[in-house]
Amino acid sequence: MDRFLIEGGHALQGTVKAGGSKNACLPILVASLLTDDSFVLHRVPNLRDVRTTLKILTALGKKVSFSDGTVHITADGNLKNSLPYELVKQMRASFWVAGPLLARFREAVIPLPGGCALGARPVDIHLKGFERLGAVCQNESGNVILSAKKLEPAKITLRFPSVGATQNLMMCAALIPGETVLENVAKEPEIDDVAAVLNKMGAEVASDDKGRLIIRGRHTLHGTEHTVVADRIESGSYMIAAAACRADVTVTDCVPEHNSILLEYLQEAGVPLDIGGNFVHVKPYCGSLKPMRIRTAPYPGFATDLQPQWMALMALAAGASEIDETIFENRFMAAPELVRMGADIVTEKTIAHINGVKELTGAHVMASDLRGGFSLLIAGLCAKGTTEIERIYHIDRGYENPEGKLNALGARITRYNPDKDEF
Repeated sequence: MDRFLIEGGHALQGTVKAGGSKNACLPILVASLLTDDSFVLHRVPNLRDVRTTLKILTALGKKVSFSDGTVHITADGNLKNSLPYELVKQMRASFWVAGPLLARFREAVIPLPGGCALGARPVDIHLKGFERLGAVCQNESGNVILSAKKLEPAKITLRFPSVGATQNLMMCAALIPGETVLENVAKEPEIDDVAAVLNKMGAEVASDDKGRLIIRGRHTLHGTEHTVVADRIESGSYMIAAAACRADVTVTDCVPEHNSILLEYLQEAGVPLDIGGNFVHVKPYCGSLKPMRIRTAPYPGFATDLQPQWMALMALAAGASEIDETIFENRFMAAPELVRMGADIVTEKTIAHINGVKELTGAHVMASDLRGGFSLLIAGLCAKGTTEIERIYHIDRGYENPEGKLNALGARITRYNPDKDEF
């Protein structure tokens, strides 16, 4: 398997361009199942999870082409309503096909999904919503079997503002004539992008003054063409990397307001920023970083997907920082690896206590999840000496060509496979 070798301590300077949002394009690609018409999506990042999603669409009966950031999807015979476990186990987002397939066929068979090992991420919020729409949900031999004689619009209150459940129920309701109301929904920008696509396909999706999503579904939806919103997690990750390296880096083609709380915390920690309409310039600075206490929360709170990267930054702050992780109970898997690099981090349940150190040192470490993997990449850029990161396929799930983008800024990162490459 591929690894990264990082020669730390090199100055970073220049511009890095944000790509399209992974967390928006995956459900948007799945939304193509709601129609047999042509479906075109631009600014699609070439990521492992994207390629898995395209394989899923192909397995379900779609004809797919992907080139230069654009995906074309058309019908290719009869659509299927079930998936093999071999595909589903690779990615939790695969369960998002349940909503469109249930809406199209009134029946779907979906294996329970796999993905990052971030602890329990149950699909019960999805299932309870489907039941409110009229479906019967059963779990047999590791498969979720959904069936409905008829689906009806309904008022659904989510017990937690789950992004996946919000998107899944939106897509299902878009193909149910009448008005469905979703309460306590996720408010991430990716939700807005999915809503924009459903509107282009002929549904009517809007939020009201109470924060509810109102979906007016249709009997049929048509194809569309859409450009994916900027990836706020990728953008934020490069901003944090620049801050940790005291770099002079501008992140372009992003939406700064989608990272407003991160930008606020970076400035409070002592990182000088120049913020424009579609860019954030992280400026070099002298002196020490101020330690911070943060708490992850659903959007617009601090994103759990930026928490491990923030931990790497606070490992270099002057004093004691604290992170309260409220979303995933297993989100501190990068902490022991950062400790191998000289960080002083102690975790207990949902709290991470971080005592800043003057420098990190290169070490042989292992990525255990997507965002934690990128936190090790950040640490390696700052560290004295060479860092080797194993299992970087986790990083590849959410970052397109990270070594290329960082090397263009002055980093020295080599991707290699020890079973194939020689040094």
